[in-house]
This record gives sequence, C-alpha cells and structure tokens, in this order.
Amino acid sequence: MNNSTLTSFAAATPPVQATLITTDAAGLQAGEIQIPAGDRDIPAYWAAPEGNGPHPVILVVQEIFGVHEHIKDVVRRFAKLGYLAIAPDLYVRQGDVSGLESIDEIRKIVFTVPDQQVMADLDASLDWAQQHGGDVSRAGVTGFCWGGRITWLYAAHQPKLKAGVAWYGKLVGDSTSLMPQHPVQLASRLKAPVLGLYGGQDQGIPLETVEQMRAALAQAGDSSSLHVYPDAPHAFYADYRPSYRKEAAEDGWRRMLDWFRQHGV
Repeated sequence: MNNSTLTSFAAATPPVQATLITTDAAGLQAGEIQIPAGDRDIPAYWAAPEGNGPHPVILVVQEIFGVHEHIKDVVRRFAKLGYLAIAPDLYVRQGDVSGLESIDEIRKIVFTVPDQQVMADLDASLDWAQQHGGDVSRAGVTGFCWGGRITWLYAAHQPKLKAGVAWYGKLVGDSTSLMPQHPVQLASRLKAPVLGLYGGQDQGIPLETVEQMRAALAQAGDSSSLHVYPDAPHAFYADYRPSYRKEAAEDGWRRMLDWFRQHGV
C-alpha cells in the first residue's frame, strides 16, 4: 500500500511551525488501517479512545491536499474528546497528491474523483466504524475545503447521519458527469442538519454563493445553519498554513462541537 498521503504534510503546503498544533496519541488507539470498499481496500487513518466503546463516530473528510498530517491530527483531536474518528483516503484510486507541489497538479487528480465513489467510500468507512467499536446511531461528518463540499453531499446521501459540519466547502458549480449536483441543489434533500462555516474573505467561495445557499435552505425549511467570519480567508482552520486565523478557528471548533452535541453525536 502507498501510505505517503497518510504520513506527512502535503508537499504543496509545507507547514508554518509558529501556528502548528500537534495532538499526541496518548490514551488513544490510532493508526493507519485498510477499509474494504467495494472494488478494493482503501487506506485510512483512525483514532479512538482506548477501550471497546461504543464511541460516537466522526468521519473526517480531507482537504484538497489529501489525508496528510494536519488531517490526522484533527482525527486525534476528536478521539481525545471521546469519538471514534476516521479519515479515509478518498483519492486513492485516482492518484497520490501528497508529492505534488502545485495546486494545478493536484486539481488534475481531484477533478477526476466521482462524487458517487466518494459517497460509497464514506459508507464503507461508516460500516468499518460500526464493526470496530463505533456507535453509528451517533454519527457525524465534517470536512474541510474539498471535504466541506463533500460534507454537504454526504448529509444528503446517508440517512444514518445525525449532523454535519462543513468548513468552507464550495456550494455552487457546473454540473458534470462526475459532479452532477452541488450543495445548493441539495438543500431540500438533506437527511441531517449541516453547520456551514465560511470566511468572508474567501477568494474561492464568494459570499453571494453563501447567501444563495442560505436562501435555498430557508426555502426548503431546513434546520441547517451558516456562519460567516467576516475577516477570515479560505482555510482559516488550517493551523499549518498562513491562512490560519486563531480566533475564527477556535470559535468554529466550539461551534462544531456544540452542533454535534445538540444533534446527538
């Protein structure tokens, strides 16, 4: 198995040490696993408190840069709070982005990943959790950047979910055979409420699209919610990148945990 996407930071985003948060694995079960997922096993990183559980489950959906050290650290952060958390490698069939040094090279791989494949792999991850001490009656999903969009999609796909939290995920876009629908088109089909956390200075997700999503949710009568940090850029939670904004990141983390607890995760 090629585990390079699971063992370091992405080459395209070397870490900024001054803000980097590191969470140890003391008191946890943690490591790389293989998840049976239809046509093949897929690599993933997981962590949970020591002991048999059952533990509530959080699926952590990667940034565009893959399952690298920051995403693994987020998994451990959840485990320290009592969750069984899993971050599956959702690009593994299409390629390894960890060694790529430009966002354009990464996009060439990411844009070939079918939404349908991602939904199936997340379903397989939920099944794995159920078989390894996870309580899937208390399951949530969260994702960042590319994974933020996927969070919305998975909340419209998986009826077992209790809640989702999408960090600066794209909301609108052109329909393609691989990405037939976007979150704004799924507002009336969400099976679990989603909290969306967005930056007012995000150059890739215009505020008008956030307001478009807010209107679609209101029209659908959905209980999901959107929160915008006016001064925050894209990737404001990514403590290993210059985009990190400590105040917004910490507030977003608190809001996320409150959202999950409020909805039984």
